[in-house]
Amino acid sequence: MNQKQPLWAPSRERVEASAIHKFIGFVMDRGAPALAGYDELHAWSVAEPTAFWDAIWDFCGVVGEKGARLIENGDAMPGAEFFPDAKLNFAENLLRRTGDGDALVFRCEDKVEKRLSWDDLHALVSRMQQALKAAGVGVGDRVAAMMPNMPETIAAMLATVSLGGIWSSCSPDFGPQGVLDRFGQIEPKVFIACDGYWYAGKRIEIAEKLGEIVPKLESASTVVIVPYLDVAKEVAAGLRKSNPGAVALDDLIAPYEAGPITYERLSPTHPLYILFSSGTTGIPKCIVHCAGGVLLQHLKEHSLNCDLNPGDRLFYFTTCGWMMWNWLVTGLARELTLLLFDGSPFAPTPTVLFDYAQDERMTMFGTSAKYIDALRKEGLKPGETHDLSSLRVMTSTGSPLAPESFDFVYADIKSDIHLASISGGTDIAACFVIGVPTKPVWKGEIQGPGLGMAVDVWDDEGRPVRGEKGELVCTKPFPSMPVKFWNDPDGRKYHAAYFERFDNVWCHGDFAEWTEHGGMIIHGRSDATLNPGGVRIGTAEIYNQVEQMPEVIESLAIGQSWDSDVRVVLFVRLADGVELDEALEKSIKARIRTGASPRHVPARIVAVDDIPRTKSGKITELAVRDVVHGREVKNKEALANPEALDLYRDLPQLTG
Repeated sequence: MNQKQPLWAPSRERVEASAIHKFIGFVMDRGAPALAGYDELHAWSVAEPTAFWDAIWDFCGVVGEKGARLIENGDAMPGAEFFPDAKLNFAENLLRRTGDGDALVFRCEDKVEKRLSWDDLHALVSRMQQALKAAGVGVGDRVAAMMPNMPETIAAMLATVSLGGIWSSCSPDFGPQGVLDRFGQIEPKVFIACDGYWYAGKRIEIAEKLGEIVPKLESASTVVIVPYLDVAKEVAAGLRKSNPGAVALDDLIAPYEAGPITYERLSPTHPLYILFSSGTTGIPKCIVHCAGGVLLQHLKEHSLNCDLNPGDRLFYFTTCGWMMWNWLVTGLARELTLLLFDGSPFAPTPTVLFDYAQDERMTMFGTSAKYIDALRKEGLKPGETHDLSSLRVMTSTGSPLAPESFDFVYADIKSDIHLASISGGTDIAACFVIGVPTKPVWKGEIQGPGLGMAVDVWDDEGRPVRGEKGELVCTKPFPSMPVKFWNDPDGRKYHAAYFERFDNVWCHGDFAEWTEHGGMIIHGRSDATLNPGGVRIGTAEIYNQVEQMPEVIESLAIGQSWDSDVRVVLFVRLADGVELDEALEKSIKARIRTGASPRHVPARIVAVDDIPRTKSGKITELAVRDVVHGREVKNKEALANPEALDLYRDLPQLTG
């Protein structure tokens, strides 16, 4: 990608006021060599991990006892231990602030608004903590929640982990089997759910769904129903027929007055969260993350890579089934106000999130690449219609951010904004590559590797490559490597997931490429990479071309086994009134041929009415590939729209 000028570059004043600039001075005062900027800081951070992570602990003001040893088994992956003698509590770090300022602001479309001060949040956590303790929750016990992204969810998480419990969550749009596939594996002592939710203006009750889930979640002696549609007491009463421990939240906490919160300080390696793989190729993996690793990574990313300061207002459009929810809530440890949203990002109008940004003086707008692309295709110009003067940074993740979406943000949202495409995942609860507020933004590129993350791109023989595509790897340990997989006593599944490809090196499963600016482009998932004629092609390279065409809303590409080789098949969802005729097919192929390469041109193009995606909005190429090849999709419950898979079955266009 030939570029002469970046889309944006920070001013000298902005660089000198940044947390990165301050951190460089901080580590140099502690004995680090002279560091000229982010790239030199990153090189030092991976060369001197002990000094780096020790500095992160102190610079970010981690609450706890650090202990004497800083890193043990520092070359072992897995096996490295960060701060093995330390004692801390995750909730204690997130609840360090008090007062009447906003801690949590909540909106559900145009249906519900709520605001909790820091003191309000402390009071709610205190009452929930007492109630959970009375329900028998202690160190190592699991609490599982099927909840929207609302204040009560965060308070319940904080109450759980303050006691040393382990938190796990999903969103209320999951089907019964999807919930049981996840929570059934981890056997929670308490199950928390809402009484329903709103989406696109519709009231969606879930009492019937809960009636299927609760009797089969036998480990949960207490079931808490949180009011959202104001029928929590009725829903709880109905569930008591199968579980006498079902109770509405208001009744659960009624006996308890707010008081001081107690914190169980434990090892940084103590489990904090259980997150789940998407589960589209089988039962979801239960990925166990530890309190210290999550806290250190998120504090580093919020403060240094997003340049957020106490009092700033952080928004991320996410559900509780996506790791970005876990990333968002740690913002409390940076003393940020969290702006929460539940519902459709296009209801009641397509500008609802920018209304929110303007009204609440949002500092950071976090979202997905698909959302930005949808705004572009709607022809919206939020920069003209809204006061976004408070907005300093916009982040995008979930899938690669297309080059034209970079252009759209700077042309139609804000010309002076730090746009950060970021990438990491559920597996690490953090980012491998991320935004850098002190460096220029180049079109189509992620700015650089995260501090302390020894990220590289390797070929199939395990050799570093530049200027060509390969596997995204991390060659040194980092604090947020999973502690383990649940129900994987000998660690075989864990090892197979990340370390089977290259010994003692994390292989992430992304198809990636370094750029001439020291940034990175993610070309898609390695397991979805296309291999026509033995040449590896990232699906994102095709999407970046075809989805710029006004006729195409979105697309999905797979490799179909054909004639002892693989041929590229492209599925397109077309705009209203558009038909896939011979002229459009030629136009699509020409666009891909000139914008990518002749090898990227699909052998077949098929129009479809819908594209299957996971609950977090990611298109699922592997499930479509399985359907096309007549293989069973093992876990349709992981999909937001599983019925869409039927559109890909036995297609006559793919039989000749």
